[in-house]
Amino acid sequence: MSYCRALIFDFDGLILDTETPLFESWKAVYREAGFEISLDYWASILGTSADPQEGYEILEQHLGHPIDRNAVHERRMKHEMELLRGETVLPGVTNLLRDGRQAGLSMAIASSSDRKWVTGHIDALGLRSYFETIVCADDVARTKPAPDLYRLAVERLGVSPGQAIAFEDSAHGVRAAVCAGLYCVAVPNRITRELDFREADRTVDSLEACDLEDLLCAAADKAQDAHRRTP
Repeated sequence: MSYCRALIFDFDGLILDTETPLFESWKAVYREAGFEISLDYWASILGTSADPQEGYEILEQHLGHPIDRNAVHERRMKHEMELLRGETVLPGVTNLLRDGRQAGLSMAIASSSDRKWVTGHIDALGLRSYFETIVCADDVARTKPAPDLYRLAVERLGVSPGQAIAFEDSAHGVRAAVCAGLYCVAVPNRITRELDFREADRTVDSLEACDLEDLLCAAADKAQDAHRRTP
């Protein structure tokens, strides 16, 4: 009989709101180029990278010619990092990590961002010690919505997908977790809250709203039901 033994967290937009500074920095770039982009469209491309290539493609499509992507990246990142200085760990994160540790659960991060980005922020927030492993874009051939990050995370933790709960803030992330076979909790943020999260097993307003014992029971029930249905 399967039971939950691990919690796996996305990083951007779930542990730290890097997504609002990302959006605001790109908005400034687009505004200089003479156009605006809707929040709904921007949210739909999140979850695949800390610096989505679509951002550059949108600019090139509007201008009608290729751009110096490195120059745009450097200028935009300077603005993004200035905005990030005002951000801190999102509500409910620390309490859930503490509850997970007290419950004896293994914990990991599965992020489409690169390792330097994730570990730099995790270290600055003082959260590194909570995680047995951090799986990043550097570790897999395909990032979210492909399931590779979650498959590698559960493998490293030594658990089956049915023994883990994933926490995600993007539709791409939810799809990756569900395709990998994990119970998935969607936690929309101010950038992604209008997305369609119907693939998630549960959607909550914030990690503050998560009752770990209730989630463990729900995940176990789903795993047991899947076990019963297996021929």
